[in-house]
Amino acid sequence: MSEPDDADLDRAFMALADPVRRRLIARLSRGPATVNELAAPFEISKQAVSKHIQVLEQAGLVTRTRDAQRRPVHLDPARLETLTAWIDQYRLVQERRFRGLDAVLHAQSQPGGPTARHHPPTEEKKT
Repeated sequence: MSEPDDADLDRAFMALADPVRRRLIARLSRGPATVNELAAPFEISKQAVSKHIQVLEQAGLVTRTRDAQRRPVHLDPARLETLTAWIDQYRLVQERRFRGLDAVLHAQSQPGGPTARHHPPTEEKKT
């Protein structure tokens, strides 16, 4: 899988920034659909839905095929995987940092840990 360039990422994330397009992606995750099927749950025109699909196509997130008189729209899972991989590389960096912080905090909380050696607990004064 190739690394997406900035223009690819911009097109994909801008396409996904719209709630109608995200709902179209969610619908297409269940299987291909025609424009009429995709437009049914929305209170917008089929032309508007077609424009949203066109934006998703330009972003490479969906494709259209021809099936006799139908032109079903398909989700491109490989493209979504590319976006997920791009996000994951940064998520994994943050996870490693948090795991390192967890290890330091755990070591400090243990008796004889680094904090205990440098700052031994003081005994309460009895009056």
